[in-house]
Amino acid sequence: MTFEGVLKKMSTHLERPIQYYLRLGGDLIHCNALIGRQIQIKHTGYQCLECGNDEKIFRMGFCKNCFFSSPYASGTIIRPELSRAHLGQQERNLEVEQQIQLVPHTVYLAYSGEVKVGVTRSAQIPTRWIDQGATFAVAIAQTENRYEAGMIEVALKQKLSDRTNYKKMLLEEYESSVDLENFRTESQHLFPEEFSRFFNNEQPVVSLDYPYTAPARIHTLSLEKDAHYNGKLLGIKGQYFVFEDGTALNIRGHEGFIVEFTL
Repeated sequence: MTFEGVLKKMSTHLERPIQYYLRLGGDLIHCNALIGRQIQIKHTGYQCLECGNDEKIFRMGFCKNCFFSSPYASGTIIRPELSRAHLGQQERNLEVEQQIQLVPHTVYLAYSGEVKVGVTRSAQIPTRWIDQGATFAVAIAQTENRYEAGMIEVALKQKLSDRTNYKKMLLEEYESSVDLENFRTESQHLFPEEFSRFFNNEQPVVSLDYPYTAPARIHTLSLEKDAHYNGKLLGIKGQYFVFEDGTALNIRGHEGFIVEFTL
């Protein structure tokens, strides 16, 4: 059986374990059901998620032109502290930027081998945590817009990383003694005074369970370099398919790639 279409990040449903779904063309694939099965993957082309053209993907599912022009790939996506929509200032498209930035945002702590700080629209909780492969996560603030959340994140980055170490996450090199509630308490004094009112220590720590068993080693698959791959799916975590030989395919990292999945 072969499925063909443009890769986009998997959708998820919070259960134990988390349920994963991948849409390819007109088919919705329940990815959990693929675990233990042999999958042949073939990269056949590109389709930019913005313009739809068959252009080489530059980053985040966009061709190079769209990456530098689309409001969905603007600098505030990566660095929320750059947000200016609350001031009525346009970066690329003010209407889109207001829709993205002028909504409640959550600042959170997540653990996936290391404790990190992150920002996301509140409506994206817990999806954001799942996409990052977090084992535990907790909200520490909800702000009124993206700028406020970004400024809190900048302050907390004095002590905490804002990046996920994907190898630690996939190899599950964890410390059993990590206490996110303690990290949350200690983070309060790092909040900028003008945003201290957003601190919240009442949200529970959320535990996340994945359909996943860690392999002995990890090496990543780039479909740009290796257009064909065949392997038995071992498990799914974050936005990664991980195979028995330790090969890890970042589904989100290949958004905009046209692929064939043959089972």
